[in-house]
Amino acid sequence: MPQRESTDRDLWVGWNEYHQLIERLAVIVHQSGWAFDTILCLARGGVRVGDVLSRVFERPLGILATSSYRQAAGTLQGELDIATHITMTRGEIAGRVLLVDDLVDSGHTFGGVRDHLRAQFPQIQELRTAVLWFKAHSVVTPDFYVHRLETNPWIHQPFEQYDELRPEELAERFTQKRQ
Repeated sequence: MPQRESTDRDLWVGWNEYHQLIERLAVIVHQSGWAFDTILCLARGGVRVGDVLSRVFERPLGILATSSYRQAAGTLQGELDIATHITMTRGEIAGRVLLVDDLVDSGHTFGGVRDHLRAQFPQIQELRTAVLWFKAHSVVTPDFYVHRLETNPWIHQPFEQYDELRPEELAERFTQKRQ
């Protein structure tokens, strides 16, 4: 599928660029000199970012599910829901934590999660934040980011193709390829 042209209203991102942005974020965090114990990603958008950073920095990965963009095919922000538990393979979230997501749009989700973590997990000694994109209209500023977007475009990420793709369509694709 050819990638569309980005404008002030729409930013189109392909897989190669997406992975390069994650790698650039890793360099930015590394060059800051800040040492952290754990990476905590917000599901869903921050899972890919958190996974790569966890591998590059050789740090454990925690996952916290959140949701606020549910209405109008995920384009309108609603009430913020935060999961009760953080998923980690061992131990609990503590120490110096790098909270990652793909982007900060309005900042309400990121700020709400940050406040929730500080209130619910006093064992977190220091919390810093990292994202690929941060929009100028946000009420919070992440500690680390690759791009600050002045025009507040809608970001079309490469995995969004799966938002409307259903198993039947995938099955048909593979059936057609075999014929």
